[in-house]
Amino acid sequence: MNSLTTTFSTHHSFHSHTPTTLHSIVTPIQSLSFRALNHNFRLSCLSSDSTQAPPVVVVGSANADIYVEIDRLPREGETLAAKSGDMLAGGKGANQATCSAKLSHPTYFIGQVGDDAYGSLVTGALRSGGVRLDNLMVVPSVPTGHAVVMLQSNGQNSIIIIGGANSSGWPSALPGQHLDLVAQAGIVLLQREIPDYVNAQVAQVGPGRPRPFSNVFWIMLHSFLNNLEALVLI
Repeated sequence: MNSLTTTFSTHHSFHSHTPTTLHSIVTPIQSLSFRALNHNFRLSCLSSDSTQAPPVVVVGSANADIYVEIDRLPREGETLAAKSGDMLAGGKGANQATCSAKLSHPTYFIGQVGDDAYGSLVTGALRSGGVRLDNLMVVPSVPTGHAVVMLQSNGQNSIIIIGGANSSGWPSALPGQHLDLVAQAGIVLLQREIPDYVNAQVAQVGPGRPRPFSNVFWIMLHSFLNNLEALVLI
C-alpha cells in the first residue's frame, strides 16, 4: 500500500501560506482527506486505476500571486516594508487542479490566461504539476488574473484580486470540446471566480445532470466557503 502526503494553500497559491494537509492512500477506492483548522473533509474517488477512472475536470481561475509577509496591515496613508515577498502561481482553480494531478489522477483544467508573463508563470506551474492543458485558453486582449496576498504574522491574510482573464473574455457559449470533456468527468470542480454563466453551462452537462436551476450555487453537490461567505449564510 502506497501513501502520499502533500500540502497546498487555501490562499490562492501553489506555495503553502497556511498549509492544509491532503493525505491519499492508494486502495481500490481512493480517499482524499482534507484537514483545515477544526474541520475534516473526505472525498472518495471512483478508482485508483488512473488509466480507467473518469478524469477530474476543474473549471475556474488561475492567478499570478504577489505574496508578501507583513507584521500587520498598513494604516490609511501608511507605507510598510514587507518581511519577504514572492511571485507565485495560484488561483483556487489552478490549486485544485494541481493537487488532483499530483495524486496521479488524470486532471484537466479549463480556464483562461492572458498572453503575458503572468500567463507563462501559471501555465508552466500547471504543466509541471501534471495538469492536462488541452483546454486552457489564451486571451490576448486581457491580462492574466493576479492577486496581492498579504499574510500577517498572526496567520490572518487579506487578498486583493484583479480578475483579468478569469472574469473577462469568456465566450458566451463554451466550446463543444470543453462541454464534452465535462460530460465525461467523474468529478467537476468550480470555484465561482469566473462568470456565473460559465459555471451554469458546466453544471448543466456535468455529473448528475440534468438539473433545473435558477442559481448555480444551489445545484452544487458540495460547497466549501471561506469565513466571510459562511457568516453571510449563518
